[in-house]
Amino acid sequence: MLAIIIPFFKLTFFEETLESLTNQTDKRFKVYIGDDASSEDCSAIIENYREKIDLVYHRFESNLGSISLTKQWNRCVELSQNEKWLMLLGDDDVLGNNVVQEFYNFINSTNKDPELIRLDLRVIDGKGEIKSQTFYHDNYETSEKLLDQMLLMKETITASEFIFRRDVYNKNQGFVEFPLAWFSDYATWLVFSKDKGIFYIKNASVYWRLSEYNISSVLSNENNIGLKIKSLFMFMYFLQSNYNIDKKRSKHYTHSQLVNFFGNISDFVKIRILSKELFKFKYRLADIIIIEFIFERLKRKKIKKLWKYLYRI
Repeated sequence: MLAIIIPFFKLTFFEETLESLTNQTDKRFKVYIGDDASSEDCSAIIENYREKIDLVYHRFESNLGSISLTKQWNRCVELSQNEKWLMLLGDDDVLGNNVVQEFYNFINSTNKDPELIRLDLRVIDGKGEIKSQTFYHDNYETSEKLLDQMLLMKETITASEFIFRRDVYNKNQGFVEFPLAWFSDYATWLVFSKDKGIFYIKNASVYWRLSEYNISSVLSNENNIGLKIKSLFMFMYFLQSNYNIDKKRSKHYTHSQLVNFFGNISDFVKIRILSKELFKFKYRLADIIIIEFIFERLKRKKIKKLWKYLYRI
């Protein structure tokens, strides 16, 4: 049996998520919804779907997601019963109609012993329009291959497109915890695939929503940027401890992520934030990367000043 776990907090696209579950061609699944003490009341929508899908709804009294998003994910998983397979689905994400059917087709036809299964992923916007291409994968890939895809930064990898066995979840004590859950899904899928790799179902899609409402697209304040930097270096320490990654490639990946974090924020603010993060991390390249990043910003500011001076002449 498959348990689909939905950590609920936002109402905006929630009904579309539930509707995609009612449209499944195979109904052999149970839905568990964990309401993270949201200020948005979903009770009316829940009642509309109780007769359509096998559904358990629980409202938690405390908003744990604001403290630890991964702990909120874990306590939502604890709502489930003894289902062998689990799937974490965002409250604004959508399943293609054949996801459950193709999942059962796969596990009933394979002679392998999978622990982690990955579905095709499509990125959609607030209007439901597809914004990403389909990425090619082999039918089976190792944990190292998944890491290679992460480091290339050419595809989106989320929490929603994976189905995993309960025993591998229990064995590894749930999701890997980093601040804001940034890189937590990355580290978790690497851990879950360490022994038996990842099996791909290519003809069933999960539609992951990237809109102005989700955490990935919200403009960050300085505190959140600091937490993302902490998560990044915790993730890099995780990789350093478990994989043999070329130093140059590791530095390039970390630098690229820092560029993404800061966006259009001024160089002065970047330098101020990064200066606070020196000498805090176990990742052995962290301080070198931070200093190099700061140096590049300072050098660029000097070049800009020189250009303005020459331009006046």
